[in-house]
Amino acid sequence: MIYSRREMLAHAGCGFGLLALTDLLAADEERPSLRLREGAKAKSVIFLFMGGGPSQVDTFDPKPLLTRLNGGVVPPSIAQGIPRIARAPLNNLFASPYRFTRHGQSGISVSEIFPNIGQCIDDICVLRSCRHDSPIHAPAEYLATTGTQIGDRPSIGAWIHYGLGSENQNLPGFIVMKAGETGRPVAWQSGFLPARHQGTMVEPTGIPNVVLPAGTTPAEREAQLELIDQLNRRHLERNPGNSELEARIRSYELAFRMQTAAPETFDLTRESLETKALYGLGETDTNEFGTMCLLARRFVERGVRFIQLRSGGWDAHGDLIANHSPQAKKTDKSIAGLLIDLKRRGLLEQTLIVWGGEFGRTPAAENRAANPGRNHSPSGYSMWLAGGGVQGGQTIGATDPVGYAAIERPIHPNDLHATILHALGVNQHRLTYRHSNRNEMATVNGGEVIGEVFA
Repeated sequence: MIYSRREMLAHAGCGFGLLALTDLLAADEERPSLRLREGAKAKSVIFLFMGGGPSQVDTFDPKPLLTRLNGGVVPPSIAQGIPRIARAPLNNLFASPYRFTRHGQSGISVSEIFPNIGQCIDDICVLRSCRHDSPIHAPAEYLATTGTQIGDRPSIGAWIHYGLGSENQNLPGFIVMKAGETGRPVAWQSGFLPARHQGTMVEPTGIPNVVLPAGTTPAEREAQLELIDQLNRRHLERNPGNSELEARIRSYELAFRMQTAAPETFDLTRESLETKALYGLGETDTNEFGTMCLLARRFVERGVRFIQLRSGGWDAHGDLIANHSPQAKKTDKSIAGLLIDLKRRGLLEQTLIVWGGEFGRTPAAENRAANPGRNHSPSGYSMWLAGGGVQGGQTIGATDPVGYAAIERPIHPNDLHATILHALGVNQHRLTYRHSNRNEMATVNGGEVIGEVFA
């Protein structure tokens, strides 16, 4: 009987060294191409996902006309150009309660709720014309992270891990951390890709149960896991093609390797007091998200491919000020600290930063009788990119004069995903996976790379 390289290693039974090698070889065989990274500008991605939908007209898209029309209606000349999905209501306009200030050499205006990010604007490319068609949180988040509203496809992080893997075999290649929300697992799931490509949820304090139990030696743990592996692989032989079971087997092997690598990665005592202060560690408002951002930098340094940091709570239906002001305060200093720290360490050019939520919010008021808020609006909202070859200090696209809908250079989530892949040197049309007799790709039916983003 002739064994393939993978089968020979899987049946050798010579310990975790060979099992780990089996994983590496299997990963290489699974990859669609070994030349995907030609022309890559970035090596890693940090996706700063602001769950709930930050308002574009209160963050990165100032609208002087909205201020002048406060409490009034959208002029007919503007209303006729607004897509039907964004047309209700077109009265009761609500001027932003925040002042916008020009920053940097580029002079881009940023809301006062982001004073620290504003100082970094020359490294940021603001996309002011993002749009899609779902005004409901869950399907909109699925669009933002997987490319469709259904919720059954791989997330963009899973696609990237499938295509490029990780540069560190002792840590997960796709890591997720969250603050202030429960999160929707679809946003980091693997969909129809093998389950090993899904995101690994970790806490800012570290990966749970990664430390060996008291009194257990590494040799004893290795023996235990080898026995578990033998039983799992015997079960897998009776259930071939079960990617969930294969992922569980690999997770045990990765867990064993992480017991030496992960504790050091999460040990922030190695960071200087100045660095911790830069991210806002030790401060009540910023400690949680600041810790996540600092860990993201450490993950990038160690070759983790995709990091998703989630900050929820931006759903400002009522009392916009009471919602957006504290949400911004929790994240502004930490995000700016991440940009500054990556740049001074020479890591920003190889790390693509993506900021944004699932949609924006209407220029009209909701609950004006009390403290006004804003409703959901997917027709025109802002996101931004930095690092990874991005040309900062520019804005791309525009919404109408009061901020309802994208009217110049509309950008769909699939376009954004194509652009993220392009930054990593991945041609969206070559990164495919055979599913249900179809060559599926990350951008569903294709997206347009936003070429203006790059220097």
